[in-house]
Amino acid sequence: MSWGFLCDLLSGVNKYSTGIGRVWVAVVFVFRLLVYIVVAENIWKYEHDEFECNTKQPGCENVCFDHFFPVSHIRLWALQLIMVSTPSLLVVFHVAYRENREKHRNQKLYKSPGKIDGGLLCTYLISLILKTGFEIAFIVLFYKLYNGFKVPRLVKCDIRPCPSTVDCYISKPTEKMIFLYFLVTTSCLCIVLNLSELSYLIFKYSIKCYLKRYTKKRH
Repeated sequence: MSWGFLCDLLSGVNKYSTGIGRVWVAVVFVFRLLVYIVVAENIWKYEHDEFECNTKQPGCENVCFDHFFPVSHIRLWALQLIMVSTPSLLVVFHVAYRENREKHRNQKLYKSPGKIDGGLLCTYLISLILKTGFEIAFIVLFYKLYNGFKVPRLVKCDIRPCPSTVDCYISKPTEKMIFLYFLVTTSCLCIVLNLSELSYLIFKYSIKCYLKRYTKKRH
């Protein structure tokens, strides 16, 4: 698939992000998207063809592969990349709405349409919560689907139509496990960045609101 749209989205939302948000964009773009495109796709490209069982029973190898890999690692990683990036569309759409509103009314309604305040702040906070939720959900999903984050060299399968318990071998297990750990580490890093940005924005605008109220009382 083409990742051009996702790259454009990340570049677009970068204009409206805080400093922490820009670090998140850099991590997603460099350590996740580029690693996925350049390296990870090749590692899992022929995972089904390279999955071998010590039996010639028709259908046995297919059902065993489906049992141990209900969803391909690489497809699940691609879905995760898409899901954690799409909440940023909320921010882009909100800014576009502001700019379109000013254009139709032909007057300045906002000091800066892309400045994070008011309704845009709420949209931005919601996008951060959604991104964090998706990251956590996919980590849990990976863990549940594959019984942890390890890729075994040998798995034993006794599912019909296999005639008995057969040994099945996974190709490049160490390499796959390294990239699986890399995936989990970058996901955790993104969660930390999202929570840090969320805390920063809430703290910043709480202080701002408090100072406004304090100034009004003084006057």
